[in-house]
Amino acid sequence: MTLIASVSGIRGTIGGPVGSNLTPLDAVAFASAYGQWLRAQSGSDRRLRVALGRDARTSGEALSDLVVSTLRFQGIDVLDLGLSTTPTVEMMVTWEGCDGGIILTASHNPGEWNALKLLNSRGEFLSAEDGAKILKAREEGNFIFAPVSELGLRIEVQDGIERHIQAILNLDLVDVEAIRACGFSVAVDAVASTGGIAIPMLLKALGVARIEGLHCEPTGHFPHNPEPLRKHLDEICALVPETKCDLGIVVDPDVDRLVFVSEDGELFGEEYTLVAVADYILGRQPGHVVSNLSSSRALRDIAERHNSTYSASAVGEVHVVAEMKAKGAVLGGEGNGGIILPELHYGRDALVGVALFLTYLAQRGGTCSALRATYPNYAMAKEKMDLDPSVDTDALLARVAAAHQELHPSTLDGVKIDFPDRWVHLRKSNTEPIIRIYTEAPTQANAEALATEFAAKLLSL
Repeated sequence: MTLIASVSGIRGTIGGPVGSNLTPLDAVAFASAYGQWLRAQSGSDRRLRVALGRDARTSGEALSDLVVSTLRFQGIDVLDLGLSTTPTVEMMVTWEGCDGGIILTASHNPGEWNALKLLNSRGEFLSAEDGAKILKAREEGNFIFAPVSELGLRIEVQDGIERHIQAILNLDLVDVEAIRACGFSVAVDAVASTGGIAIPMLLKALGVARIEGLHCEPTGHFPHNPEPLRKHLDEICALVPETKCDLGIVVDPDVDRLVFVSEDGELFGEEYTLVAVADYILGRQPGHVVSNLSSSRALRDIAERHNSTYSASAVGEVHVVAEMKAKGAVLGGEGNGGIILPELHYGRDALVGVALFLTYLAQRGGTCSALRATYPNYAMAKEKMDLDPSVDTDALLARVAAAHQELHPSTLDGVKIDFPDRWVHLRKSNTEPIIRIYTEAPTQANAEALATEFAAKLLSL
């Protein structure tokens, strides 16, 4: 079954039977449920507005036509951004006073996938409670559509990315003159999606001297697995030193994840994107920072270095944002390279991450690899353990927590156990009978050994 509904959105593979894959009928049903939820949220009969954008995957245009038409038949005006980025759509919701937003993207999933990622009137992902209401409405199917005299409008918006970039340039934290003075050469792998539009446009606005584009034409035919992991990035890791670039930039198809490649062709580290940006911001003004429980301990270390504070949320952007708001955080994000800067908006944003990182590199001087060497060096392992569907996963995790009570494990999201120089985080999947095992330790061998140790413990409890 490849139709998945969660707090991250509604996603599935294109084609196949209704209800098991993301088919036209499923797309119309979910869009109808969302439109009906928006109407209930508004509490009035006024004309509603929704911002909509998509990444470049080949099913996007047809899926967009379905979703736009569905909303229009519900009497909702649609601001259609066309090819865009997730953070751009998020910002457009608030800029244009929209009641919600939809991004058509399956993020880092392969090209046969697509999704409806749903936003509220603040341009933020829906809470689990609101998501449940939409799922219930979809199951009930009691949709009401507007009469012909009240059909919504499709309004094309062609300057969303430009406005997004200008908002970044207006930030006091972004130093365009310092970046321009460095004459940076930057390679970009945009995996043939909308990052190929947005990232070069941003780099030119920042005064980057030379751009080496790799897969920047937004054809939607992904040249490699779009998840920005090292095993998928041989081309750019070779291109950066070959072309004597100062760094490389890799984004996922909807441009909310961000990975840097150092001048020597080595990854700066997806977990360390947020660490470096926090180092820059907290060096200017101490404050509170947030990541999720499965993100690197290095962020906590950097916060302590700057006499600042740190806290962790459950996994998922919506949970990170909630914790940031509760603590008044100046920065947050997740270990997958997502940067959330509240001064701009509450969403992961690769574009602002690029601008802040380049500013820090320009002001600090030196190379990417030299900057990376200033941070604590941790290694992570990520495994999963298959379970019999009859296993009570919650009870199993409770037994793990009880066995390590002396370490005061966190049960905010599964079980996380902090040891003096390493940690393990165990979480159940919401869609599969598995437990995910995340570990971090001083070396890769240590991290993998810790994951193996806890996999064995799960079998023995």
